[in-house]
Amino acid sequence: MGFFDNIFGQNDNAEQPKETLQTPSLPICKTEHELIEQFGGIAFDKQIDLGDVIGSNNWNVDMTKGEISFGADLVFPIQVLGTFSHSSQTWLWAWANTKSELPESIMQQAQQLRKYGTENEIDLLIINQFDATNADLHLIGSVASGMFNTSGYYIADYGEGAMVVTIQSEKVDKIRQQNHHRIATVFPQLISQFEMNHNLALTNYLIAKDYQISENGTKLVATKNGQTITAEFDELSRLTKLNG
Repeated sequence: MGFFDNIFGQNDNAEQPKETLQTPSLPICKTEHELIEQFGGIAFDKQIDLGDVIGSNNWNVDMTKGEISFGADLVFPIQVLGTFSHSSQTWLWAWANTKSELPESIMQQAQQLRKYGTENEIDLLIINQFDATNADLHLIGSVASGMFNTSGYYIADYGEGAMVVTIQSEKVDKIRQQNHHRIATVFPQLISQFEMNHNLALTNYLIAKDYQISENGTKLVATKNGQTITAEFDELSRLTKLNG
């Protein structure tokens, strides 16, 4: 019996999903690099808050209700992006997984990513199934989390494979930390995992966190609530120094 044939128990304590799943007004990205430059920083940032809420708790999914639970008091609405097979090392988008008979209501973000990919000719978002790595799962989760302003993403490993979902949770959003010093931890992690223009990625991350930014050549200065972040880059826009 496959994963999608298993429906876990229902739970009435789930947070109610937000009513806003319409396609947001989005910046135009034409490559995977541009996607992670645009959305990666803030997505990685939110993962810390999500991790603080769910801890190391085991997960269960109820596909009929579109929920993931990490215990009786931690039940959240989800959107299913797709699945990864450990045996074939391939990614399959939720909208291409016709055998699963997933409810359309929990594939809205996956469909919106497909539409965005079609409009901007990004193969990652429109090819039904492709060879993938663990890094690709984080790439897809990060892009969706940033693009749709979710509370985070989760990679739910079920043995034969893993399912990537986004999570919407007021409980996670309420504890969101405006930790100034977090940037110096999150951003190096981001650029160590993905290739990108460091200057653009940091700028987008700081804008998403409501910093005011000024640039002078290869130096960036960002301020918020009296606190300052400074960054320096080489001629190839690679980060050489980050203080704050």
